[in-house]
Amino acid sequence: MEVFVRSVELSGFSSAARSFGMTPSAVSKLISRLEARLGARLVNRSTRDLRLTAEGLVYFERASRILAEIDEAERGASAGNRPVGRIRINTSASYGTHVLAPIVAEFLDRFPGVELDIVQTDRIVDLLADGTDVAIRAGPLKSSSLVARKLGDTALLIAGSPAYLARRGTPLNPDDLQKHDMLGFDYARAGRGWPFRIDGQTVTLPVGGRVKASDGEALRYLAINGCGLARLAEFTVSRDIAEGCLVPVLDAFNTGEREAFHAVYVGQGGQLPARVRALLDFLAERGRVG
Repeated sequence: MEVFVRSVELSGFSSAARSFGMTPSAVSKLISRLEARLGARLVNRSTRDLRLTAEGLVYFERASRILAEIDEAERGASAGNRPVGRIRINTSASYGTHVLAPIVAEFLDRFPGVELDIVQTDRIVDLLADGTDVAIRAGPLKSSSLVARKLGDTALLIAGSPAYLARRGTPLNPDDLQKHDMLGFDYARAGRGWPFRIDGQTVTLPVGGRVKASDGEALRYLAINGCGLARLAEFTVSRDIAEGCLVPVLDAFNTGEREAFHAVYVGQGGQLPARVRALLDFLAERGRVG
């Protein structure tokens, strides 16, 4: 079971073999024996990688939980249930830069037996496929088998640099945005436009501009450097506004919408490893937004 899970996590028999000090052929034989015992194919092999079958995905998810519980039991017996091991965190670039990075040293000091892998992306990831323990996600959550702990929420505002506004003019109403570059995200789930409150009604305008980016921090830097207007989380630009690097616009038409942040994890049907539970508790204490 452990060889199978490691092979999936490392995307190949060769990598798993190296981690166990085995030969790739030995790993392959173990997986074949496992498949024969279960009476089901778990992986489709190729020269480049391996892909899980539907049965393999189910087995991988359950086997991972079983191994995590075994590891937790052994650590609890031998180390007094201290958080130990590596945690893989997937976070939006904005949260990672402005909230997580400033508190990582404190977390590591508090839990010296824990190591962190931090991946920054604003795209939604499959926690199981990516090997992620905790993902920090912004916006409303879709119903799923995942569990979430809310980390607060933030206002959203539109801002541009003084140089850009001097060059292109300050928009006084949403219709003026037709004459401006609106910096947006380059993936579909963020493509619902910018909402405005006009005459008591919420009106959503499409984002039109020459530049798009994959994460909020990239949009922030583009806005600071005069490439256009960006709609950003307040906690990411409050210092920029205070220092005069960005100027908020169209505040009178702000809908008051707030964007929620959650720590999302796979936790149903089993006890969380101590290291993951420690991170979630720490984020609830020190990693809140708003």
